[in-house]
Amino acid sequence: MTATIAILGGTGALGSGLARQYARRGHRVIIASRSREKAVAAADVLRAEVPSAQVEGDALAPAATRADVAILAVPYAAHRETLEAVREAVAGKILVDATVPLRPPKVGTVQLPAAGCAAVEAQQLLGAEVRVVSAFQNVAAAKLAADAPIECDVLVCADDKAARDSVIALVEAIGLRAWSAGPLANSAAAEALTSVLIQINRKHGVKSAGIRIHLGTG
Repeated sequence: MTATIAILGGTGALGSGLARQYARRGHRVIIASRSREKAVAAADVLRAEVPSAQVEGDALAPAATRADVAILAVPYAAHRETLEAVREAVAGKILVDATVPLRPPKVGTVQLPAAGCAAVEAQQLLGAEVRVVSAFQNVAAAKLAADAPIECDVLVCADDKAARDSVIALVEAIGLRAWSAGPLANSAAAEALTSVLIQINRKHGVKSAGIRIHLGTG
């Protein structure tokens, strides 16, 4: 399945990595930013690196309006502002929230919001017309920016089963293993795990620790 995907925050490290992965596989990608000029420039760079890429840049709301699916990949400080900017544009669509509520300077410490997690905050702000799905919190941007196979699993949480299944397929479309991880509230585990991975990165002097799920044989 190919789709038109708006990457909200597509000029950042995570967003640009996701844009690259989807563009390489034939999806139409709209890199979206508060600054349309910045988004257009990022799209030009990606097209130069991936000549076959169907990619363009646009402002947040117009990009979300034209997309089949929107992926939110912004720092937590810009989470609410970005959601408010696209609230009408994503009505009736799936919004994949990859946001992690990191609060500098203590990004290695879990600091979940009062609602329980960023994804639940997104659902509360957008309302029932938008199907919010949580994914991609534990995939290193550096891995997404490369063209090598990515050995990392993705936890996918949502209250809407059909939307969760659609996003699982979207995750697997870029060569990642996806796991249905329950309702949207369970995104708290994936979001909190990012701070744990940051601590592991620091301890071992790496930048891209991730997770792999092993089901066992018993």
